[in-house]
Amino acid sequence: MDKEKSASKKSSKKFDLQRVARTLVVILADVIVVMAAYFIALWLRFDCQFGKIPKNYFNTYLTIMPAWCLVTVAVFFVFKLYHIIWSYVSIDDALTMIKAYGVLVICYLILRQVMKIDLPRSFYFFGICLAFVGHVFIRFAYRLIHFISTRYMKYSEYKSGEVENVMIIGGGSSGSVLIREINNDKHLNQRPVCIIDDNPGKIGRELYGVPIVGTRNEIVEKAAEYNVNSIILAIPTASPKDRKAILDICKETGAKVRVLPGVYQLANGEVSTSRLKDVELTDLLGRDPITIDNEEVFQMLKGKTILVTGGGGSIGSELCRQIAAHQPKQLIIFDVYENNAYAIQQELVRKYQGKLNLVTLIGSVRNSHRIISVMLKYQPDIVFHAAAHKHVPLMEDSPNEAIKNNVMGTYKTAQAAAMAGVKTFVLISTDKAVNPTNLMGASKRICEMVIQMMNRKISTTNFVAVRFGNVLGSNGSVVPLFQQQIAEGGPVTVTHKDIIRYFMTIPEAVSLVLQASQYARGGEIFVLDMGDPVKIDDMARNLIKLSGFTPDVDIKIEYTGLRPGEKLYEEKLMDEEGMQTTANKLIFIGQPIAMDDDWFIDKVEFLDNESKIDDENIKMYVQEIVPTYKPGSM
Repeated sequence: MDKEKSASKKSSKKFDLQRVARTLVVILADVIVVMAAYFIALWLRFDCQFGKIPKNYFNTYLTIMPAWCLVTVAVFFVFKLYHIIWSYVSIDDALTMIKAYGVLVICYLILRQVMKIDLPRSFYFFGICLAFVGHVFIRFAYRLIHFISTRYMKYSEYKSGEVENVMIIGGGSSGSVLIREINNDKHLNQRPVCIIDDNPGKIGRELYGVPIVGTRNEIVEKAAEYNVNSIILAIPTASPKDRKAILDICKETGAKVRVLPGVYQLANGEVSTSRLKDVELTDLLGRDPITIDNEEVFQMLKGKTILVTGGGGSIGSELCRQIAAHQPKQLIIFDVYENNAYAIQQELVRKYQGKLNLVTLIGSVRNSHRIISVMLKYQPDIVFHAAAHKHVPLMEDSPNEAIKNNVMGTYKTAQAAAMAGVKTFVLISTDKAVNPTNLMGASKRICEMVIQMMNRKISTTNFVAVRFGNVLGSNGSVVPLFQQQIAEGGPVTVTHKDIIRYFMTIPEAVSLVLQASQYARGGEIFVLDMGDPVKIDDMARNLIKLSGFTPDVDIKIEYTGLRPGEKLYEEKLMDEEGMQTTANKLIFIGQPIAMDDDWFIDKVEFLDNESKIDDENIKMYVQEIVPTYKPGSM
């Protein structure tokens, strides 16, 4: 650590010396410009003949120059003209120079009176004009040289065929910034060749020398005409529907497609090539993001003690992020996997700098003593139960572990919450719990039954469940797998040509969970309307195309067959549950299904005992509890 600090100090000192040296060079250049400008002004006044300059004028020039130079440097320091980063000198800096010269003119007039200077008026006029041009040139010279060298390098690469031709979609502010940055960055082997914009009034015009050639309907034609290798969608204000429509066209060009993430990039002035990202399924869903009533949720979370089990997982960690932003009294992260728990803990510590009352605990929901002691010690107001095993094929091969972790973990955590007087308990469930064909889905259906049973038996706690589909970007989800397979050159593996799934983003899933906790009255299963389902085969093919490849030519698609317990399609509700709307039209409620609670408790306890001895009949016992569970059916 001491060595690192020492190295850092040395590096800092070296940087400071370099900065001082550069400033001294600029000061010297400014002094030379002042002296040269006013000498040339005197020389011009006397017909460009040095011999005609009167000796007393020349001596006066020599006398006043030191004071003149000193005043100039001092004014430039006041206006921070020596603090400019030369690579980014701009029109604003030129305007600052004009302001500085306004002050300099006043200073020169005062100095002229004080020193009783008698020189021709043209001397002052030409001197000021020439000095201004010289000082502006000094500050723009580096950028000019950089611009010329970059253009020469780009031209050389273009002649050698190494430059990637880029189509920009969007001739607005974002597009113009991207074009300028691509042109000025010598490390980018890219060249904007054409712009697409849906405003007919812009077609035929140019933006930084790049022609605007047509609307979205001409993307495929113009991509072929200009030999486009890469397309950048630079319309951060586009609606999800428009974005999907444009990307659906782009995928037919064979070019690699990238996008600007969103409108906030433009608002923050963060539009740049470094902000571009590859196209993801979220860009292709074609629907607006799910939103919640932030004010209601804010009031619900503010000042509360909140516990998140599985707080280091994909859903759990996003829950922690959004809860932390709503000023809880205390946030408790509970997870058995220390690496995940540590990662989200450090992220929140860095972000909130001691302003968040955060507790991070390691422990398993399968350990009754541990979860009870945590609940009783911290007395949470709300519990979000996200701890679970979720991978379908793994749970098919280890069904006893699914029972121990999912079913008994939920049962023990719910009992502990009841003992501690928790006001709201929210279970994270899945649409795989509806008419399950796999053990993981069946275990989550039993978890839902546990929640509804507990709600009937415990009047002091509102027990609810939230059921949603596949979550984009979560650990083990299909999109990162496809992207990795594409990056490796394929093949991309799809289980079945006709398999379909509902998708939502992690923030959307967490929004639903938070909204459900606000709606909770006890016993409900909340379900999200996730729009139209997505065909996994289409999704794989679109991602391949938008990566600049041709499916089954550049990247092969292999159909591996449905995995054990996997359905062709998922359902949101069982027939018996019905569907009730909420104030948020995208959230629905499945009503509790009547059952004998004492019988159910006996069955769960029996299941608990059998799971500990690795009974091979565990799936049969689960089927007794969940009649809709049909192992292996599709």
